[in-house]
Amino acid sequence: MNTMINIILAIPISAVICLLLLASVDFFWKLPKAGGVSGAKVIGKEIEKKGGDINGGWMIGNIISSPDASAGTLLAACGYYIWGIPGAVISIILVYIGARICADKGYAGTSGCILATLVIWVLTTFAGFPPESFIAGCVIAIFFIEGISSKYASRILGKIWRRVS
Repeated sequence: MNTMINIILAIPISAVICLLLLASVDFFWKLPKAGGVSGAKVIGKEIEKKGGDINGGWMIGNIISSPDASAGTLLAACGYYIWGIPGAVISIILVYIGARICADKGYAGTSGCILATLVIWVLTTFAGFPPESFIAGCVIAIFFIEGISSKYASRILGKIWRRVS
């Protein structure tokens, strides 16, 4: 299929897809269960002190402190946009190395990058999504989790975590 969908339509759809992808990968790897890296623990406790949820705070802390699924998704989108599948594979390698540098014991970033590469490839190849819509969509998804209100975002993430865990 060679028909591209309109970028204005593709960006919000990509944002929802990226949000669901990165949240589900982070939940799968149980990032809200505890701060996986030292920065995540500190951020989670600070968010809790300000009235937020500790589990959601730990997830936000993991997003900020180490290459988790949000970083993996964003870097996969960038790599794919620049150089297709080879660019996304380079992104996967870089996310894996970055996680090891951060002393991150998990694989949320690497698996998120792999899954994002597959999703982006399918949607750009067969559904006509422009690759750049996933870059914008992932930035919107990350902003939605972190940028609006860490207190309220942590509460929502904490509630979702308790339902799925």
